[in-house]
Amino acid sequence: MNNSQRKYPNNPRQNANIISLLTFWWTRKIFKIGYKKDLEETDLYATLTQDKTSHLGKIIGEAWEKEVESCAKKKNGCKPQLFRVLLRCFGIPFLLIGLAEAVMELFSKIYQPLLLATLLRYFASNKEERSNEVYYNVVGLILLSVLDTFITHYAVHYTMHIGLKIKIACTALLYQKILKLSNSVLDNETSVGQMVNFLSSDITRLETSLVDLHYIWIAPIQLISITYIIFSEVEWAAVMGMSVLLLFIPFQALLAKKITPLTLKSAERSDDRLRLMNQIITGVQVIKMYVWEIPFYNLVEKARKREMSVIKKYSILKQLALTLDCYVPRLCLFITILAYVLFGNYINPEKVYLATAYYNVLRNSMIFGFSLGLHQMVQALVCIRRLQRFMMHTEIIKRKEENPYQTIKESFALRLINVNAKWHGDSKGYTLSNVNLTVLPGSFVAVVGQVGSGKSSLLQAILQELPLTNGSIESRGRINYISQQPWIFASSVKQNILFGQTMDKSRYNEVIKVCQMESDIDSFPQGDRTIVGERGINLSGGQRARINLARAIYKDADIYLLDDPLSAVDSHVSRRLVDNCICGYLKGKTRFLVTHQLQYLQLADQIIVMNNGSIEQKGTFNQLQALGLDFMKLLKATDAKCKEDEIEQQPDKQRQNSIKNEIKADREASNDSLVEARETAIKGRMSRKLFFVYFKASKKPFLIALMMLIFIINQIVASGSDYFVAFWVNIESSSWYEINNSTAEFLWSGPLSRDYMMYIYGAMIAIIILLWQFQTIIYFNVCMWSSINLHSAMFRSISRTTMYFYNINPTGRILNRFARDINVVDLMLSMCIFDIMVIGLISITVIVMIVAITPWLAIPTLFCACVFIFLRMIYICTSRSIKRLEGTTRSPIFDHLNASLQGLTTIRAFNAENILMANLCSHQDLHSSACFLFLATSRAFGFYIDMICQLYIGVIIVAFTIFKDLAVVGNIGLTITQIMSLTNMLQYGIRQTAELESQMTSIERIHEYSHLEEEPMIDSKPETKLPDNWPTKGHVEFKNVNLKYSHQGDYILRDISFTVLPKEKIGIVGRTGAGKSSLINALFRLACVEGEIRIDDVSTSAIAMHDFRSKISIIPQEPFLFTDSLRRNLDPFDQYSDAMLWQALQDVELKEIISEMAAGLNTKISEGGSNFSVGQRQLFCLARAIIKNNQIMVLDEATANIDPYTDSLIQQTVRTKFINCTVFTIAHRLNTIMDSDRIFVIDAGRLVECDHPYILLQRKGYFYKMVQQTGSVMAENLIDIATKSFYKKNTSLSR
Repeated sequence: MNNSQRKYPNNPRQNANIISLLTFWWTRKIFKIGYKKDLEETDLYATLTQDKTSHLGKIIGEAWEKEVESCAKKKNGCKPQLFRVLLRCFGIPFLLIGLAEAVMELFSKIYQPLLLATLLRYFASNKEERSNEVYYNVVGLILLSVLDTFITHYAVHYTMHIGLKIKIACTALLYQKILKLSNSVLDNETSVGQMVNFLSSDITRLETSLVDLHYIWIAPIQLISITYIIFSEVEWAAVMGMSVLLLFIPFQALLAKKITPLTLKSAERSDDRLRLMNQIITGVQVIKMYVWEIPFYNLVEKARKREMSVIKKYSILKQLALTLDCYVPRLCLFITILAYVLFGNYINPEKVYLATAYYNVLRNSMIFGFSLGLHQMVQALVCIRRLQRFMMHTEIIKRKEENPYQTIKESFALRLINVNAKWHGDSKGYTLSNVNLTVLPGSFVAVVGQVGSGKSSLLQAILQELPLTNGSIESRGRINYISQQPWIFASSVKQNILFGQTMDKSRYNEVIKVCQMESDIDSFPQGDRTIVGERGINLSGGQRARINLARAIYKDADIYLLDDPLSAVDSHVSRRLVDNCICGYLKGKTRFLVTHQLQYLQLADQIIVMNNGSIEQKGTFNQLQALGLDFMKLLKATDAKCKEDEIEQQPDKQRQNSIKNEIKADREASNDSLVEARETAIKGRMSRKLFFVYFKASKKPFLIALMMLIFIINQIVASGSDYFVAFWVNIESSSWYEINNSTAEFLWSGPLSRDYMMYIYGAMIAIIILLWQFQTIIYFNVCMWSSINLHSAMFRSISRTTMYFYNINPTGRILNRFARDINVVDLMLSMCIFDIMVIGLISITVIVMIVAITPWLAIPTLFCACVFIFLRMIYICTSRSIKRLEGTTRSPIFDHLNASLQGLTTIRAFNAENILMANLCSHQDLHSSACFLFLATSRAFGFYIDMICQLYIGVIIVAFTIFKDLAVVGNIGLTITQIMSLTNMLQYGIRQTAELESQMTSIERIHEYSHLEEEPMIDSKPETKLPDNWPTKGHVEFKNVNLKYSHQGDYILRDISFTVLPKEKIGIVGRTGAGKSSLINALFRLACVEGEIRIDDVSTSAIAMHDFRSKISIIPQEPFLFTDSLRRNLDPFDQYSDAMLWQALQDVELKEIISEMAAGLNTKISEGGSNFSVGQRQLFCLARAIIKNNQIMVLDEATANIDPYTDSLIQQTVRTKFINCTVFTIAHRLNTIMDSDRIFVIDAGRLVECDHPYILLQRKGYFYKMVQQTGSVMAENLIDIATKSFYKKNTSLSR
């Protein structure tokens, strides 16, 4: 979301001529650069005009809208089809490719074996009878092979380019949809994990699903043509051979049918795992504090095993379908020869190698192409169906903005008439019911009410986010919105405030001033140009809240909707924001303020009291007081018997993003130490160790040895069968003897009888078929174990690493490893290694066979091998760099998606969809450039390898034609057919070795995240294990403690020393960013701590992390619930009885609500706990603490964002249930800590005051100033609480 766009060099493909396009000559420059050095992002070319995301997004967006409109007009219930849309956008160029492939397959490839048969007939005859026809055949054979090379590579390249365009278009279409998604859909029908999966897996699968689609119709036509030609040579034996081939087509169809549901199921299982991963990554700090790594590890392992059980079946079935091409041609040839011999005929080289050549053609088109085409069609349809279902989700339908202030008699800014609204159309209760409200222009409206009463929902309805069931909402003028959860994206502070608006220096400076950000900006290393990380990781909660406020204030509007922006800032900043900003700078504007801070209600022109989704009371402060309304009682829960559906319908919509756990640190230090790290692309040659890491991860050495043995035996038998055919043909050819009058008689002269020859050949074919099945199953078992263990090791590593890792790496980057990289390892890498092993073994045996038959062929073979190695070396250097760049340029797309989903309501309120779309376009264009370069360079390499192969074949054919007696005719036929079939797969095999290196970057990236720096002494050891009842007292001592968030960073806390006595209640206060939460992070050792922290006279540095963290209870600032049962959320280790859990729920007044739910303790928690209000989620966290019953308790601003009643309930519960515990409370609301035994005042990372609040007030220092800044009435009240607490304590001590 930064305005500065980097310029890239022009793409040479853009203006390349036809020869350069056909020969891929335009790629030479990138190969030169890639060979000399590792490619950087700056070496990438500008995206082609035809590939630009904005261009393709516009085309597909308009096509989708037309499709939706045409379906709506038909009124017959037909649904829009994404398939039709893609066909309309990309169908014609794709059809033209099909026609080019048909020319090659139905003309060139059918004609080549006939030319070969003619040549073999010539070789078998007397060579003195040579004619020009022979040379024409040689030239024709070579030219057709070269033509095939041109058509194949250009067609595949163009097809993959169309696939890339589809990927770009679908990414744009999906993102456009995401920006319009209704919040109700985000809560219930989709998740961040699913959307990440769409971009990482579904669209990528769709991109690769076009290459062989045309073979579905070309192959059957080719099959009929070839059957006719072979029939003319071997008669009914051809029909027998082809029948076997045809029998495998329904088998292929059956496999494709089986694979279809598995494709869908594996995508759904991946969605589930990624949903869970997203929750874990965003809530990792709380997980570490609760010591929940093990239950989450078990949850992820369970999800992973469910996913892998499907992927394993899918991979085996897919490979069984693809490996048919390795044995079906041999089986068909065997049946053809067998039938021909049994019909009483004699075989000769011409007939056998004509049939062999044709079965090799059919092997590529019918068995491989047709099979892969079916699989790709299934895969494409599944992906399209999933994307289509997503595209059909409910959208936000926005009304057009009214013209600002129309001069009419009853002038108003906002008017709500009989408004009823709910998030889900099929739910029983209303979120808002019967709301009537008129707001005058320029007035200040305060909205109050208990948690879940509908305050935020009222703002959502005004923003048109919450769908109305009836009633109307009219607004006059532009609306701006400040979300309850601050939304900060990874960019500079200035960009976060401007948010696409033009810079007005005077207005900008004024906004900075009224939002109390001047001192913060001065303290940032680069001022307002300082980069803030994803979710504002290097900002304190208050700084994030004020940047969020500044963004809305900077954009001029008529109506400002402020959803509780004061909760994250301390009292004096809160007072200044109200006086200078809300009631000062915005005076004259219409302001809606949702708040729990009752001291500001007197300033409001109108107060709205919400309860159960309706307006209970409205009027001025004095009017409501006159009605006898007590504001503390007003906020009390009026209806304890909340129904389950009501709870589900009243979530606080602004808190449904996954939990954000950021380090709140000292301003100067935090900005230096926590700047988001750029993702590193590992450079240079791939370490050979990585090739072993993959198989070693399976932990199955016996299976690996067995697998390798089967691969070798299978290839020896397969090549042996090919040689056996040549051996048989040579015997048959030499068994004809001339008798008088030139009559030939057949006298078998072989070492074995013809019957034995048939039996041996048949046995070899049977062994080959069995070994292929066995080989496939064992291989994929090994691969699946490797995948499971690699994922497991990576997750274990990221769950045990330091918090610093999460502070410098955005969620999207970490998710990318668990989404795209794991997907590559699961599905692509195993297939790639399989291909290389098979093609490698075939190449070795073919070379050994032809050199053994004709030794002189070793010379051109060695020359070609040297050229291949040189070309591969150049290609590998370039492709490795490009593939790595492709990986690193993909991560920003995921980061952008994550950021957009977190701030969706804000984006729509600001009408900033176009700005966000433009940002996606720039990220996607850079990624597309890397993708296109990879396609082009890989195809260029394949093209030149193929051309050398054709030259090699040409040399061999010319040599056999010119020179006499180089080999017997059967061996010539074997040599030429073997080399022709090998060249078809050789360039693919060599490219696959390069592809393997590029896919190994995924192993490299997974391996990198599997060896992250671990937290010191994380695991429990017998020698450091303390008694189960430790700590018995709760005595806490800090001795000269310093804290920093990285080893190289600056100190956040400096020289902190204090002693907390058992059962003492400590309040921790300080300005935003002073280091309050850092003190708690020091207690939990979540960062680099120097000095000594002792609990009950035991140094925490001598105890395992898990041991002492589990002995401290915490209620975090933002409650953390994960998607599982309520029981698992309260007690993940299953340590406590149901009775204890129910008792804890009763203590926090939730027992009645949960018991009325059908599932009780087994009630499913939605993602982020969205089916409960924020207050209820916070009470669940309190229930956890009650269940654990630890001696030390921490409340980290736990009541900052909830209403006073829930606040008082939590405070009261803490006072009664934790009376014998040591309690640390961080608070912005001073009333919650005024009766503490002592107050710690933190300023700029130092402990500046420490004593009873009453004594601190007498000193008139830091704490006294903070109390005075709350306003005279509140200050008087706070002083009164402190005085009473002090004398009460002293009285009890004197007794």
